[in-house]
Amino acid sequence: MTKIVNVRFHDAGKSYRFSCEGMNLNIGDAVMVETSAGPDLAHVVEEPFDVDVSQYSEEILPITRLANEKELERYQLKKEKEKEAYEKCQSLIEKHQLNMNLVDAVFAFDGKKILFYFTSDNRVDFRELVKDLAAAFKARIELRQIGSRDQAKHVGGIGICGKELCCCTFLNHFAPVSLRMARDQGLSLNPTKLNGACGRLMCCLQFEKEAYEDAHRRLPKAGKKVRTPNGSGVVTDVNLLAEKVSVKFENEEGAEVQEFEWAQLEPLNSDFHGEKHHDAPVAGGCPKAGHCGNKSDSCDSCSMECGNCPMRE
Repeated sequence: MTKIVNVRFHDAGKSYRFSCEGMNLNIGDAVMVETSAGPDLAHVVEEPFDVDVSQYSEEILPITRLANEKELERYQLKKEKEKEAYEKCQSLIEKHQLNMNLVDAVFAFDGKKILFYFTSDNRVDFRELVKDLAAAFKARIELRQIGSRDQAKHVGGIGICGKELCCCTFLNHFAPVSLRMARDQGLSLNPTKLNGACGRLMCCLQFEKEAYEDAHRRLPKAGKKVRTPNGSGVVTDVNLLAEKVSVKFENEEGAEVQEFEWAQLEPLNSDFHGEKHHDAPVAGGCPKAGHCGNKSDSCDSCSMECGNCPMRE
């Protein structure tokens, strides 16, 4: 086991992991670390914890040491110069009438390079802007265009759940997110509820994707007939997470709806597509392989396309 600590180079944005064996660190401590751009100062954002480094594919670099007074003063000066650089760059963008939104300005710790982050819907010709910035700051200038998700990751913020944005805490990459995930989870297709701070679909919709896909595969849909301990009925509603099914019974007095655990029910439809009382399928295989008339062992060897498969809806 190795002692690991999360640090940040900016007040908001993504945190990075470094090893800190033999060091007693607390939240807020300023430390010096080695980066691809050279030595830099970062602040501890979580208490150190032990992990098995073999779980990580990438090397975890060590923290060099605690920052001294001179480095802390240099860091404060760096933050002040970043504000000046941001304002200067913003004024030059307006001067050149460039269609770009400046997100942040970041100085290298040694002051020899300034990195400007911006967003834009189109490609931007910023050659003249770079020349003016280089003349103003006498440093190497780099402008980097980022997307709306990267902007939220860089700037930081609070999600509608009340917690810090996932992209600022633990997400190392952005997985594709689609409206189908929201439909599968029974969520309202309201952009104000589904979009995150970046204006795109929330990344957390992807977190439970596999659990909902598994539940949809095993549980019946509304309208299916099932056998219950109280007789046969028709499914009216399904709670995927609790795996409970609401069943409507028709009798002389009218209709009655009761809720049952899925384990108590038996499907009656011959075309039921779930997997109750069947072994789990192999990864990538069809849940009804060998039962669809084509006698295929898997979807890969099936001559039918998924949309036309009689075992699927």
